[in-house]
Amino acid sequence: MTDAWFDSLLAWISAHPVAAGGLIFLIAFLDSLVVLGIVVPALPLLFAVGTLIGLGHIDGPYAIACAATGAFAGDAVSFWVGRRWGPQMHEHWPFRRYPRLLERGETLFRRHGTKSILIARYVGAVRPFVPAIAGMLRMPLKRYLPVSLFAAATWSAAFLAPGWLFGASYDAVAAVADRLALVLGAMLAVLALAWASVLYTWRWFDGHASALLVRALKWTRAHPRLGRYAAALIDPNRPESPSLAILAACLLAIGWAWFALLTTVLMRGEPLMLDRNVYEFMMTLRNPLADRLLAGLASIGDATVLVPAAGLAMLWLLWRRRWIAAAHWLAALAFGLVLTTVLESVIDMPQPPIAHSGFGFPSMSVTMSTITLGFFAVLIARELPGRSRVWPYLVSGAVVALLGFARIYLGAHWLSDVVGGMLLGIVWLLALGIAYRRHVARSFWMRPLALIFYGSFAAAALWHAPRAADPLLSSFVPPLPRLAMAPEQWWRDGWRQLPSRRNERDSEQRWPLDVQVAGPLPPLQAHLEARGWHAQAQADWTAALGLLDDDAAPAGQVVLPATLDTEAETLLLRRRVSAGRIQVLRLWRAPAVLSTGLPLWVGSVQTLHYTRPFGVFGLWQPQADAREAWLQLRADVDGLDARVGLHSHSGLPVLRVRVDAAADAPVIPPTRTPAAAAAEDADRSPAARPGAGRR
Repeated sequence: MTDAWFDSLLAWISAHPVAAGGLIFLIAFLDSLVVLGIVVPALPLLFAVGTLIGLGHIDGPYAIACAATGAFAGDAVSFWVGRRWGPQMHEHWPFRRYPRLLERGETLFRRHGTKSILIARYVGAVRPFVPAIAGMLRMPLKRYLPVSLFAAATWSAAFLAPGWLFGASYDAVAAVADRLALVLGAMLAVLALAWASVLYTWRWFDGHASALLVRALKWTRAHPRLGRYAAALIDPNRPESPSLAILAACLLAIGWAWFALLTTVLMRGEPLMLDRNVYEFMMTLRNPLADRLLAGLASIGDATVLVPAAGLAMLWLLWRRRWIAAAHWLAALAFGLVLTTVLESVIDMPQPPIAHSGFGFPSMSVTMSTITLGFFAVLIARELPGRSRVWPYLVSGAVVALLGFARIYLGAHWLSDVVGGMLLGIVWLLALGIAYRRHVARSFWMRPLALIFYGSFAAAALWHAPRAADPLLSSFVPPLPRLAMAPEQWWRDGWRQLPSRRNERDSEQRWPLDVQVAGPLPPLQAHLEARGWHAQAQADWTAALGLLDDDAAPAGQVVLPATLDTEAETLLLRRRVSAGRIQVLRLWRAPAVLSTGLPLWVGSVQTLHYTRPFGVFGLWQPQADAREAWLQLRADVDGLDARVGLHSHSGLPVLRVRVDAAADAPVIPPTRTPAAAAAEDADRSPAARPGAGRR
């Protein structure tokens, strides 16, 4: 979504508030209709509406009223449908396609009576069915209407509240943690997608296992030569046949997807366009707080984590004399390792720009994690009762999804590397899972084995991740474009080639880069610390979580790091103004160096105000200060070689400081006020005069 499109959408909503209310009504109405409500994504849509409320584009009470009215009207239609068709509703299309949801709704209604109308409002897929069940069972209107109205009102407020809170606090959070919020949101979306894919795929196959088995039996009878190989998998006298049929169907589908992806990669011989787009997008999200978190998650696929869990599980199987299970477990790991190694050596896929050697197609860490966790799920799922069998697969899918997302975020792999690793791992574990299920009929007590495997995996991950994060991050430092110039060239006019603002999507976060420094930073830091500034170490997750402490004084709370072209500031200096106001100087590496080898730095100086959005957490938030902080810094660099000039792009004055040649250059007299210093020390060159060189 482009900024222009989004801005036009907000303008339309602001200009047509009644139409926006109609759209909110329609979302809630469709979500409440029996059957149709299953496919309407009401949660993300209402979250988006709540965000617009928090941003001030939609009136909150009006939106809640529209959502509540839509939900109440949708429930009323569902109630009428149930009353109209009665018990015969089970036999009519499309209701007969969802017998389980009808049964769950009826069970909920018979167990809780009138309260079920309120309970069902928050129970997902069964929500649109319970009002229909109430109508089918002839619930009196005088009992139904009050509780339905109350349920609709509370539901609309509850589902709009998260987005409302997010929108209201967005301005405060976005200024310092915009990219972090986007990364966490994307990670949660990937996790939810993996969770939903595994859960609904399992439920679909579980509901259609018998039908698949019947079709497979007909196929074997129609093709006796080929069918005899499949007959062993689909023997109706074996209780494992439905599960084997499900695994076989998944194997065919995922195997086809894997070979399609492999063929595409081999034919192109280069990353797909989608790979490059995802890589570039992830590079724009790099954030120091997210970097360390994702680096820790990326390390859970290392041998240091997988080997202890797999080894202890293998020892337990051998101790319990589960020879077949141990053999299949060993085959899963050994063959997966060999196959992935061979494919990585055969397939010549260019690596991402910041990936070091050892990363290729498919991703070995993702493949081996998929095989290790996936085959263990196959191993123990058959020992679990009924619907609980899906839980090992959900855990495996969630862990592998987080690992894959972290690897893509860091730039270690292309998207196709990760997807290829997942598909290859699934294909192999399904093939081995079918072989294992065919040869094993005897059950075993799986709880000790599950505790050993998952416990050792979690313990190894918690121990290894903090230690692996920093070395892993040092391997994936985004390259910074470099422009070399002579020191005098930079001092004269080359500084105008450096960026004048942060490159951010939100215009309010495009802070002016109004400070440039040539040379090492320690002398500048020492000079400013003698004048009341002090350095703050880069905030980590421990310090960030401290923002939730409402008893901490503002002076003791950290300033969250900000990025310039995906890189956090190298130096952050802060100066106290009052109890709730500070001035900060942020300095980043410049996309240029001096020909002498000395570094260049660009920075931004600003005033921060301490806020507590909704009283939940504290934040130092940038505020307009009429350049008071810049003027204060201008006065505090007295004694250093400093000049001021207008940047040709922004038209704003830029303070540049040389800390390596102060003895050779005239110093600024210390008697001038900040305002006088800014006015009198402007460059004498025409390009630096007010209005000169502006676009």
